[in-house]
Amino acid sequence: MPILFVALWSTGFIGAKFGLPHAEPFTFLFVRFVLTLALLIPLVMLLHGRWPQGPRLWGHIAVSGLLVHGAYLGGVFYSIYQGMPAGLAALLVGLQPLLTAALAGPLLDERLSRLQWLGLVMGLAGIAMVLGGKLDPGETLFQGFGLGALASILVALVGISLGTLYQKRFCTGMPLLSGTVVQYLGAGILLGLGALLFETRQIEWAPTFLLTLAWLVLVLSISAILLLMALIKRGEASRVASLFYLVPPVTALEAWWLFDERLPPVSLAGMAIAIAGVVLVVRSGPQRRSR
Repeated sequence: MPILFVALWSTGFIGAKFGLPHAEPFTFLFVRFVLTLALLIPLVMLLHGRWPQGPRLWGHIAVSGLLVHGAYLGGVFYSIYQGMPAGLAALLVGLQPLLTAALAGPLLDERLSRLQWLGLVMGLAGIAMVLGGKLDPGETLFQGFGLGALASILVALVGISLGTLYQKRFCTGMPLLSGTVVQYLGAGILLGLGALLFETRQIEWAPTFLLTLAWLVLVLSISAILLLMALIKRGEASRVASLFYLVPPVTALEAWWLFDERLPPVSLAGMAIAIAGVVLVVRSGPQRRSR
């Protein structure tokens, strides 16, 4: 089940690649969230799910949704829309455990172990190799991917990292299924505003787009969440966390097979080093500062 969850999660980047030729990123995500909520709210009621208690918790959950879903997915989709390869986008946001560990010190009073510091250095070195390997001789980084794509993927990385810490600190009483509804509501409002202000909101309702939208709604936004609930109930959530570092190589393999996205040997070696760094950070648990 954990491997199935990670395999499903990796297809989100592939879904973006399939759907974005037919709709702009914020419009695409807004439609996805509206359809997801239309199915998820009745499901919560059918299962007699418990809703978050009190407006304060609702507000905290909505803020975490703005970061975890709105900034994260908005940044990922916009970067792929701007031409960033899906496998590279998955790798860059897959560094989230590294940034989260670095931010946990000042925000959660946790300090990094020596192995975690080593993991951070390995992650940065691996990313430098990946980005450098993608460039042709005489080409600059921004010519290779575009400043907009790089900026948006950084927004996604910071969003998911801050959102994870915010949720850990302020949303400990969040029911998973109904809390996800509140998170999607917050993210949907943000992305709807983005579509209204910055996009034409035109959609080409082609069969490819409809199938991709159905996959993202039914398989990722609903089935993956239900699968995560089952894993947590069985006490296997830690196994999911430890397998998340498999998402970038799985996505890169899928992108190679479906879109012929290729990484040179230097970039593949950098991906392996970056993933090893993430493993060190995840496996070496945080430590509380002594007082």
